[in-house]
Formats: sequence, structure tokens, C-alpha cells
Amino acid sequence: MSKTMTKYQLEHFRDKVKRHFNPLIEEQELLVKQYRTEATKKIVGRLAKKMGADKILTAFKNAEEELKRVREDAKTFFIKKAKSEDRKEKLNYNFTRDSDDKISLSDCEEQLREWAKDLVDREIRRRPEGKMLNQLESVKTKALDTVMESGSSDDLIKALELCTKKIGISWVVDTSNIKQISA
Repeated sequence: MSKTMTKYQLEHFRDKVKRHFNPLIEEQELLVKQYRTEATKKIVGRLAKKMGADKILTAFKNAEEELKRVREDAKTFFIKKAKSEDRKEKLNYNFTRDSDDKISLSDCEEQLREWAKDLVDREIRRRPEGKMLNQLESVKTKALDTVMESGSSDDLIKALELCTKKIGISWVVDTSNIKQISA
């Protein structure tokens, strides 16, 4: 009869599962992020055009450029007219620093990027990179569940060997092929 595992054995197996899976998952996430970035850049323009937001963005850009020019003209005008020290001290704070807390073109573009990311994320899950990431996450979850639900370390090792074999990880490492280090 196998004895039940201690808390430390469970933690050891849980940490070992994470050591095996986390590098694989992180590598796959990098591939997915790379694809997401490229796809998001491509889809933002098409999404804006499809939604009709391209006209709004163009108008917004033109209006911001005009507003910026007028603000600069106004700032220059009032700074030049404030020749005396008394007038310079009474100059409105907005003329001495840049401040604008209103919706900007970049806010609109960022919103489109967020929506495009959602569309890309859905598409990524259908691509091979996304499917592989899903599989790795599922097998990791299964392995962690197996660790927490197992009664003995012998049963656990066998179960984890079966679980990890699906993705090409050998749970039990054969050390017989390791050469002896000579002193």
C-alpha cells in the first residue's frame, strides 16, 4: 500500500509541472504576440474603413492640426504682447505650459487598436500557434489537477508520464546515458 504524499511532495510536483510547462507556454505566447502585433497593425485600417471611422479620424486629424496651429499662434501672440514683467506674471497658466485633457485622435486610434486586438485574438485561437498554446495550457492544467488529486507519488509519476507524453515531454528522465564526470 502506498503512503499518501506530504504537502512538500505535492508542492514539489506542482513546481516541477510548472518548470516543464511554463517555458513552452511562454515560447508559444511570444509567437502568438508576434502574430497579434502584425495582424493588429494590418486590420486597424481596414476596420476603421469598414466601420466608417476613417472619415472621422481624417477629420479629427485635420481639426487637431488646425487647433494645434491656432493654439501655437495664440500662445505666441499673448507671450509677445506680455512685454512687461507685470503682464508676464499675470499670463494665464495655459500659455506657459501645454495641457489638453480632451478626447484626441490618439484616443480614437487606441480604441480601434483595442477592437482590432479582440478580432485578432479570436482569429489567433484558430491558427496553429493558438491551437498549440491552448493545448499546452490544457495539458498543464490537467497535470496540475493530477498532482492535487493523486494519492501517492508512484501513481502520480505514472499519471504525469502519460499526461506529458502527449506534448513530447518525458516526465521520467533516463539518467543512464549521462557520462560520469572524471575528477
